[in-house]
Amino acid sequence: MTVTVNPTPLAIGKPGTRPDLKVADTTRLVTDRDSQARALAAAVARGEETAFAELYDRYQGRLFRLTLALNHGDESLARDTVQATFLTTAAKLRKVESEEHLWNWLANVTRQHLSKAWRRQKRDAPLVSMAEIPEQIGPNPSDHALEERLDAALLSMESPERQLLEWFYFDGLSQKDIALRLRLTIKAVSGRLERARAKLRALLT
Repeated sequence: MTVTVNPTPLAIGKPGTRPDLKVADTTRLVTDRDSQARALAAAVARGEETAFAELYDRYQGRLFRLTLALNHGDESLARDTVQATFLTTAAKLRKVESEEHLWNWLANVTRQHLSKAWRRQKRDAPLVSMAEIPEQIGPNPSDHALEERLDAALLSMESPERQLLEWFYFDGLSQKDIALRLRLTIKAVSGRLERARAKLRALLT
């Protein structure tokens, strides 16, 4: 299978839950999601490119958010880490038991790649073998807290700064697109983005 990982727009917001869902409906939805996760992982393991594309679309946004929170706002490292995670996923993902299991596996691989990146930055350490990625991984309760931390940091910023970051990193707009929207020069947008990045990093540190 030829794996192509292309960055796509990432949404900050999380899908809401319907308040009128009954317990039986909620249980059915969880069961359906678990079944879909098992089928999706199995298809990726068989090398089906459409399944890999669906997996990427489903999880790249959440993994980017998690990595951005873990590395204190370094968006370049976050993007590189997420891409490395999906390359490993194409080679290593096998059987999963549930949607939670699938997410935990992906999050653990992301953490390992981020850890390797940090070690390389410190002493240019060699890559850890992909064989070290476990087939099974338990839940990490800190994931949700990290995502909430990122949301809180963004919400604490001034509205123009937050909007700038959302447009550029989560909606996929270029600096030129933003400059046209704001009727500014590209240089002015670049300067504002750099200041907003610095503030987000400070809030996450």
